[in-house]
Amino acid sequence: MTGEPENKALGRLVDGPLDVVGDVHGEIVALRELLRHLGYDEHGVHPGGRHLVFVGDLCDRGPDSPAVLDTVLGFVAAGRAQCVLGNHEINALLNAPKHGNGWFFDRDHERAAGEFLHSRAATPERRTAWLRWLNRTPLALERDDLRVVHACWSSEAIVAVGLALEDVSYAEAHEAFHALTKAMLRRSGIDRQAARELQQYRHDLWRRDARVPLLPAYAEQAKTQQNENPVKVLTSGVEWPADSPVWAGGRWRMTHRSRWWKEYVERVPVIVGHYWRRDARAEPQEVTGDWDYPLGDYAPYSWMGPRRNVFCVDYSVGGRYLERARGRTSPPFQTRLAAMRWPERELVFDDGERVAAH
Repeated sequence: MTGEPENKALGRLVDGPLDVVGDVHGEIVALRELLRHLGYDEHGVHPGGRHLVFVGDLCDRGPDSPAVLDTVLGFVAAGRAQCVLGNHEINALLNAPKHGNGWFFDRDHERAAGEFLHSRAATPERRTAWLRWLNRTPLALERDDLRVVHACWSSEAIVAVGLALEDVSYAEAHEAFHALTKAMLRRSGIDRQAARELQQYRHDLWRRDARVPLLPAYAEQAKTQQNENPVKVLTSGVEWPADSPVWAGGRWRMTHRSRWWKEYVERVPVIVGHYWRRDARAEPQEVTGDWDYPLGDYAPYSWMGPRRNVFCVDYSVGGRYLERARGRTSPPFQTRLAAMRWPERELVFDDGERVAAH
């Protein structure tokens, strides 16, 4: 016994061979197909004793987030899988309406706009069960030979969140960090400058066809709110002011995603999701369009960073709803769901294709 308190933000990865599954985003058919190709039965049992690990963002945008959440919750409860939280789960815990998550709320904020009409709605009973489970789910997992986190591995952020979670929930910890950041921005005067910049463009930020210039104070405000909140760092990464506005998540943003893996020099490999990786078959405009794409320096199946030991296993299945909207209703899809087999370092996709990661 070390006498040190348990860090609730960090869990221990189970021993043995693993299959680390990328962001599912409510695509239950893709998940079932992937599990079949990986060799799991409907209960999450593998004849070779393998275990599933999910990198978060189980929900939103796809047609059946409830089925995905129930499936993964069941696997975890049975000891057959592990999971970390992504930014979409954090949004649910915060009760925060965001692009693609109207299905979660009693009053769907997107149906009035005609978006995501295909998404199966939550029930109050299941919502309560999911939130209870999510509040017990770690933000990161590790063992001697592997680390798993949704967006960014930061030992400092893991420690900070762990200390905050000793007495409060994720939502309370998130809001406490947010309050500290707001105070910092108020003292610096950035919040006043950002408010002045936003006065003219406040409504245009949500219109893709609007001409919005870069707003430097607003960018600095967004960067600080992101990078000074360790819950955000782990689940949606580090950000820096952009050279020009970026359309992402249904609004114009003034920051871009940091390539944190370029500074990751620790020996333990890290697997993440979050970054909408493009498959070799994908046309950019069909998958992520003009979204900020931080993985362009690497081939579709390459490890990243100076040690080549960081891998993004999110192959953009969260955009499959857009493919369907454009008329593609059956394979081959350009957006795919993938799993990284560990320690084999082999990718398996929901259509059965296998690719060696290099």
